[in-house]
Amino acid sequence: MMHMSAQQSPAPSVAANRPGLEQTLDALESRLAELGEALRVRDLAAIDHHSADLHMALATAVDSFGAAQRVGPVPSALRRRLVAASGQVAAQRESLARATSALDRAIDVLMPRDAPACYSAAGEGRGQRLGGAVRA
Repeated sequence: MMHMSAQQSPAPSVAANRPGLEQTLDALESRLAELGEALRVRDLAAIDHHSADLHMALATAVDSFGAAQRVGPVPSALRRRLVAASGQVAAQRESLARATSALDRAIDVLMPRDAPACYSAAGEGRGQRLGGAVRA
């Protein structure tokens, strides 16, 4: 009988951790939704704020799941939710990278990097190269 009770001891710990894991996942999913909405409406201040909140929620989730895993197995439903949240984070990261790239291209079109920064009295850019020599 003692052996059976020793096998059952991790289960109550996992069950006790389950509400905490669910709350952690709820917070993570909420932060993902908030950031997703901020990205959708292109609210830069909200994106910055919700990104920081999401980062903290992710760190908390990783710590909580790591601690729960050391105590015993994490319920598969909670693991699936964490994997789904991780996928959403990756999708949002990719979306943000594409938006940043598009913005960089637009800035390059509007403000080419090789355009002369200063003009001379004749209207030509200083330091403009003609025939391999610098013309003053």
